[in-house]
Amino acid sequence: MNQKEFLLAIHLTKGIGLVRKEKIIRAIEAEQVETKYPWSFAELIAVLELRGQERLVNQLATAYQEGLLLARNYPDAYLSYFDDEYPPLLKESYQTPLILFYKGDLRALQLPALAVVGTRTATAYGQEVLRDLLPPLLERGIAIVSGLAKGIDVMAHQVTFAHGGVPIAVIGSGIGRAYPVQNRRLQEQVAEQGLLLSEYPRNVGPSRGHFPERNRIIAGLTRATLVVEAKKRSGSLITANLALQNNREVFAVPGSIFSAESRGCHEIIQAGAVPVQSVEDILKKCKFYKLMSFPLKFIPNREELCYDLYNFK
Repeated sequence: MNQKEFLLAIHLTKGIGLVRKEKIIRAIEAEQVETKYPWSFAELIAVLELRGQERLVNQLATAYQEGLLLARNYPDAYLSYFDDEYPPLLKESYQTPLILFYKGDLRALQLPALAVVGTRTATAYGQEVLRDLLPPLLERGIAIVSGLAKGIDVMAHQVTFAHGGVPIAVIGSGIGRAYPVQNRRLQEQVAEQGLLLSEYPRNVGPSRGHFPERNRIIAGLTRATLVVEAKKRSGSLITANLALQNNREVFAVPGSIFSAESRGCHEIIQAGAVPVQSVEDILKKCKFYKLMSFPLKFIPNREELCYDLYNFK
């Protein structure tokens, strides 16, 4: 077993959460364990500092063996933290993912990227904002990252497809599942033209705890996050706050003071986000320059795939 397979085994071991996975990463970086892979169970327990926690150790003993078996000849493509293709920006972020499963073209990770997040109950105003702001960014070869949630996330990728851009989606379920179900074709389209990422094995369904974890990856992948319509205490604000914690730029589009969909944007502007009135506000702050064209895959039935871009209700 090589290092990559071993890290996948750790990732698939039930009971090893994000904090403990970080301990694994730091131990490898510090060469704390001088041995071939996989580590013995005793070495794993020592790195995780679990001596004396007999109940947890007993649970992990079986789970670790199951993880090792699952990791051998694993059928899906994945990145590990130590792979050359792993995004450097993500390594600098909060609770770096140990493993990312993917479908699509990894070259998308080489592009400068903007995260676009917002409310699931988007309005026509939010759609108009996306139609105005995103095309000039897409022309510069900037990838658009979202969580593929209903509303602003989906609309951002629809604009991306319509203008031949590169979409990157980070989802809160396995790459074999779609949430909501009606996003399945859009999810496939992202994998065809750009890159689909998930921290979860193929058939894992969505759950409430997955979405904050997904949001940290969205915030970590990019140097900047744009919030277009967000309610107070929304998931979009979690992503924006994580981006701020990671020392990344956060932009927010102001809206009507009477709109509940804009209150979250106004809140993060008050907290230090950059208010956006035109695409120039983003270009100047992020210094996005004209880039070489990115070789995209041909998208069949483009008109069909972007069918509701200009028919938002």
